[in-house]
Amino acid sequence: MRGRPRTVPVTWALVAINVAVFAVMLRFGAGLWHSSNGVQLAWGANFGPATQDNEWWRLATAMFLHFGLVHLALNMFALWDVGRLVERLYASWRFLAIYVGSGLAGNLVSLVVQGNRAVSGGASGALFGIMGALLVCLARERERIDPHEFRWLFGGAALFAAGSLAFGFLVTGIDNAAHLGGLVSGALLGVVFARPFAHERSVAPHLRLAAAAVLAAGIMGFVFAVPEPRYRLSQELEAQTAIRQFLADEQRINERWKAILGTGRSGNGTFEEAAGRIETDVAHEYQESFDALSAVAVSPDAPSATLLEYLRRYALLRGDAARALAEALRTNDEEGVRRALEALKRAGQEARAGSAPEPASGASGPASAASGPRAPSAASAPRSTRPPPAASAASAPAAPR
Repeated sequence: MRGRPRTVPVTWALVAINVAVFAVMLRFGAGLWHSSNGVQLAWGANFGPATQDNEWWRLATAMFLHFGLVHLALNMFALWDVGRLVERLYASWRFLAIYVGSGLAGNLVSLVVQGNRAVSGGASGALFGIMGALLVCLARERERIDPHEFRWLFGGAALFAAGSLAFGFLVTGIDNAAHLGGLVSGALLGVVFARPFAHERSVAPHLRLAAAAVLAAGIMGFVFAVPEPRYRLSQELEAQTAIRQFLADEQRINERWKAILGTGRSGNGTFEEAAGRIETDVAHEYQESFDALSAVAVSPDAPSATLLEYLRRYALLRGDAARALAEALRTNDEEGVRRALEALKRAGQEARAGSAPEPASGASGPASAASGPRAPSAASAPRSTRPPPAASAASAPAAPR
């Protein structure tokens, strides 16, 4: 083992890449101690609705993302400590294949297990893979290793892997699925890319083929076991964009409504003029908002689906009430004016009742028609980062590894 080349370019390159990615993320909004799920998603974290939305590259990019400095430091120390030995045992290109292959396999297993429930990222799936390859190498070459060295290396690696897995089962928020997937795939890849200490003890080809076959069968099994996502992230982002646009439009309608009321109170306009402005500046705007919201196709399970339906009904009811008010003003129908104003007041409640369950944000309609349309609470709009994450992703547990 001491005779193997001491240069480990791949290990140092992987450490440098992980650190560089973290530094760039800090420059563009990530937190030093913790990054939100939205930031992680923007940079390529693994999450069912995003990965399965034709973004399978996330299985690779998630290996290089970390949720904070402690997360990064622990993983990079392990990579530096174990990676140098494993790279020397397997040679650089084999080591890289084991690292990347284990990371991809671990992220695939995580996708099957975590699915829509967590945003995951980190290098430890790949780290468990090189740990599995180390255990295979030590077990295969145990007769050629000093007994004391063998016990120290094999026992330490096995204890570390077992302890880390046990810790992951006891503590929430740790992606043990990626750990297990990486460990098993790394062990199998350790057989496939085995590099015996002595040339006369080459690994039998049938063992390599058997390990490759088991790995391929396992990967195919997990590929077919990936659960269908409850929604697609692209649809959720489109819904969030439509919601933000509606809230902006509602603010503009508020201003126009106030201008119409101000003109009416000053006595500078006729009922006919007021009716015309209500139709063009209020009713027509609500109709356009309704059409825009209705054009968004989103799964009922998407985080914004309930709020989107509420706003759609709200825009429809407000538009109908505004048209009824304009018609009552033209005909000088006082009872019609009263009913239209009541309809404007009830629009929020009726929209909420028609889109059960009620939005958790408590988006509300106007408090009174006299004060004009009141925009649904801005708190009802999903929070956004660059780019805006799905509401469920923002609230889903992070699964660092």
